[in-house]
Amino acid sequence: MSRRWTAAVTALLAAFALACEGSDGGGGGQPDPPAAPPGVPDSIAALGDSITAGFGSCLVLAACQRNSWSTGDSSRVESLYRRLREVNPAIRGKAHNQAVNGARASALATQAGGAVRARVDYVTVLVGANDACRGGIEDMTSVSTFRADVDRGLATLKKGLPKARVLVVSIPNLHRIWEIGHEDTRAVRAWRGRICPALLANPTSTEPADRTRRSTFRARIDAYNEQLAAACKAYGSRCRYDGGAAHRVRFGLDLLNRLDYFHPNAAGQKELAEVTWRASGLASQARRAA
Repeated sequence: MSRRWTAAVTALLAAFALACEGSDGGGGGQPDPPAAPPGVPDSIAALGDSITAGFGSCLVLAACQRNSWSTGDSSRVESLYRRLREVNPAIRGKAHNQAVNGARASALATQAGGAVRARVDYVTVLVGANDACRGGIEDMTSVSTFRADVDRGLATLKKGLPKARVLVVSIPNLHRIWEIGHEDTRAVRAWRGRICPALLANPTSTEPADRTRRSTFRARIDAYNEQLAAACKAYGSRCRYDGGAAHRVRFGLDLLNRLDYFHPNAAGQKELAEVTWRASGLASQARRAA
């Protein structure tokens, strides 16, 4: 091949390459990622305990984060994360679950530190069940200590993520689990001496002491929820309380896993996702962005 012909071919190929690079805006062949719709988060973190960790929802008594109502990726649950991803693909892969089995409100600040390090712009908080589910009434976290622990966790978020939005979720109605399960032999067998004894010890007893213990437990959960609402209000405009939506979920045995008859199964997680999605205000934002 002559030198003149070789030079002509080289020049032609170079011109073609430049034309291809310029045809999509100069991104090296990769289109620019879509901008996040206004008001829709592009990252999320979940703080809390075994409920948010999806404990028991995958047919074993262990955490199963893919079924988390907040950050899970399971199509069976349709978590807040999955719902947000439908209108904002930029959130894909940016869901961080910091929830830990057995965590009490005292762990909230540490979990919040994880959310800060992840630099998320939306955080869900569901905590308090383990503060009440202790060995006995005398072991439950006091209301004042619970509030101080929650305030400490929220302060960590506010300092580290001042522009992030926070959803504080009410503690589900655990007393209802006793109401629907104490006459079911399978549930009673599962609870025996192992699960939330402050509520579920002697589940079939009608003795005054046991009735008093259960009513005291129920009142403590109500008091915790009042403090969660107050702490969120004190946080400011970037915090939203669910208004008791999660607490109003009427759990039946069909929404609990069949291993401990206490934690939500995938269907129960889906119900929590549904009510918190509506209460969060994200649903209306997603509709506007769609």
